[in-house]
Amino acid sequence: AEIEHRTRFAGGEIVKLFGNGSAFYAPAQSAIEMAESYLRDKKRVIPCASLCTGEFGIDGYFIGVPTVIGTGGVEKILEFQLTDDEQVALNNTLEVVKKTVKETGL
Repeated sequence: AEIEHRTRFAGGEIVKLFGNGSAFYAPAQSAIEMAESYLRDKKRVIPCASLCTGEFGIDGYFIGVPTVIGTGGVEKILEFQLTDDEQVALNNTLEVVKKTVKETGL
C-alpha cells in the first residue's frame, strides 16, 4: 500500500522540492537510472513502460511494470500477485492504453 501511494504521489513530492524545474527532473533521473543499469549491467528493478508478453494477463502492450534492466535491455518483467483492487486498477490502465493506441492508429 505504501509503495502504491509513493508511486502515485512522488511527482507531487518532487514538485514541492524542486519547484519550476521539477517537470524535467524526474524523467531525466529515470532515464539516467535506466541507462546506468543498461551500461553497467546493474540489473536494477526499475518501474517503466515495458512490452508485456503475458505478464499480469497483458499481451502486446507497453505498460508500467517492474522491469529488470541490464546489458540485455529489458531482461525480465517481475510479475507478482496483485490484490483485487490492484488488478482492477491495472485493467483500467490497460483499457486507457488500448483506447489511446486505437485513437492514434498505432
